[in-house]
Amino acid sequence: MPAAPEDRTPPEPGEAARFDALVAEADAVSVDGWDFSWLDGRATEERPSWGYARLVGERMGRARAALDIQTGGGEVLASVPKLPVPTVATESWPPNIARATALLHPRGAVVVADDDEPPLPFGDAAFDLVVSRHPVTTWWQEIARVLAPGGTYLSQQVGPASVFELVEYFLGPQPPEVRGARDPERARADAEAAGLDVVDLRAERLRTEFSDIGAVVYFLRKVIWMVPGFTVEQYRPRLAELHHELETGGPFVAHTTRFLIEARKPV
Repeated sequence: MPAAPEDRTPPEPGEAARFDALVAEADAVSVDGWDFSWLDGRATEERPSWGYARLVGERMGRARAALDIQTGGGEVLASVPKLPVPTVATESWPPNIARATALLHPRGAVVVADDDEPPLPFGDAAFDLVVSRHPVTTWWQEIARVLAPGGTYLSQQVGPASVFELVEYFLGPQPPEVRGARDPERARADAEAAGLDVVDLRAERLRTEFSDIGAVVYFLRKVIWMVPGFTVEQYRPRLAELHHELETGGPFVAHTTRFLIEARKPV
């Protein structure tokens, strides 16, 4: 929790002006797509050891028909060396749909606008590979339906209490049911309940650092479910407190949680 006002160190000369400049910059930049390169030099995040994009590339190289659910701006799919024909991607947010279309159409992939609610707009057993990076919700029954017998679902997902040091800085302590959501073992149980066999399940806790308040603002604007309804105006006093901590104490450290799940449909 923040120190009481009388206990806080007064801001250094120029600190308020730097705060205003950093916040204004981060509040104005586009947050379309799922490319975080704007944070280069301003924030760092350890990457999971399994290398999701590499695994997707390997699976795509062997697939006959593939689906990428909630593709974002299509960045991961565009990095795959060889895409099967057909390859289809779904996305719900209009700016991302446009970005993914521009990125993936030259690769021969089709982008379908979809509300991320069941049913998926595809027939039964349409794909032998379904992938998804950081889905908001995983509709396991639908995944099982569109997978061909013997087909594979491969997904990297956000785990429980991911970056909650930052979430709770703004929202305060979260209840156990919120902190415990997105449990990998729950994903396993849901996949198995849909009739899939889980063949791989791995989880990691990864160090994340934010070096300046602009990085925090950009992150919270882009990853909108972290602090729902986040705006600079609403959280300006708290942002100013965190800016002072960053200026005097160094980077803000949080921990990202990720898990990899791979499931197959029985033949």
